[in-house]
Amino acid sequence: MLGFLQWGLTTAASFLFVLTIVVTVHELGHFWVAKACGVAIDRFSIGFGRAIARWRDRDGVEWRIGWMPLGGYVRFAGDDNAASLPDGDDLEAMRARIIEREGPSAVQRYYHFKPIWQRAAVAAAGPFANFLLAIVLFAVLLMTVGEVKPPARVDGVASGSPAAAAGFQAGDIVLKADGRPVDSFVDLQQVVALRAGAATEFLVKRGERELVLTATPRRQTIVDRIGGEQRVGVLGLQSQPRVEDYERHRYGPVEALAGGVKRTWHVLDTTLYYLGRLVTGQENADQLGGPLRIAQTSAAVAQVGAEGAHGLGEILLGSGVALLGLVAVLSVGIGFMNLLPVPVLDGGHLLFYAYEAVARRPLDARIQAAGYRVGLALLVGLMLFATWNDLQQLRVFKILGGLLS
Repeated sequence: MLGFLQWGLTTAASFLFVLTIVVTVHELGHFWVAKACGVAIDRFSIGFGRAIARWRDRDGVEWRIGWMPLGGYVRFAGDDNAASLPDGDDLEAMRARIIEREGPSAVQRYYHFKPIWQRAAVAAAGPFANFLLAIVLFAVLLMTVGEVKPPARVDGVASGSPAAAAGFQAGDIVLKADGRPVDSFVDLQQVVALRAGAATEFLVKRGERELVLTATPRRQTIVDRIGGEQRVGVLGLQSQPRVEDYERHRYGPVEALAGGVKRTWHVLDTTLYYLGRLVTGQENADQLGGPLRIAQTSAAVAQVGAEGAHGLGEILLGSGVALLGLVAVLSVGIGFMNLLPVPVLDGGHLLFYAYEAVARRPLDARIQAAGYRVGLALLVGLMLFATWNDLQQLRVFKILGGLLS
């Protein structure tokens, strides 16, 4: 029982740590750009529901922490909902109310009456703040913790594997996979994992010559280091790193920043590639995860980071550093998702502003509201589907079935 409680506390604390950082930075992106554009802001909230803590700054903005820490929002003056939709069909009616209540000069402080480019900048600021967070975190980790990169050297080839059929041999060093430079065996595994069933070219160095081998990764269920099951592509290549392969390399500021940009782009590029294969039916949607998967991964990453630590301070430091890497990866995903042209997401607002720029008038508020409801339904449906996948992966139904039988 004590072990279960400890696991529960670790999971909850890790999940809240990761989610709070990602959400707070996202909303701060909206907030800072809105402030720079002179937009009147009523509230900045982390979490939903009744406030467990609140205060006001000198500009009159209410800062609050809600009891349900599963998101956050910035509420601009005049907004009745989180979608920033006008109250009525006619913005002139809103303008008249503002003038009557506060005078003509107050109109330009309201978000809906800002130029299109400013509203678009505010909408895009959240996702781009997530990308910037990822770059900064990756760069800081490269400067402080550094990285260990065992070379993409083939130390063994499984008999009957796709690698054996393609002609890989022990001693080969993989330089490129699918045209992408490969710096380590981990890089190679990441490329192969997403290419199950797809013929892939590998540039290999064998002795003093280079040659191209073509192999088709085979889909296989594996258990990763954090205990999750994944159906990914495998080649059958084996690596046995030597002591000298574990040399840790720490980067200088400029090199680390470039590395942060490179890693952020790699996560984004991998996400786009996976979604492309998902849409074309080459990947299964059962790998899509939701909050439960994030919580499980957060706890597992925290435990891996604490391995070998002595004392509470070292445990917290190790777990915190490991979780920052997860925050960076998740931040890229949240930033990308919010740029999708779906009403209720930031990308949906950008879509509406693009229409307004072309048509020279806002889209009818009723259409915006209908789009918002459709987008919300799609988002809720996706979350339910992802949660179902999470429950399946966690074997919740099998466990319940065993208890009830």
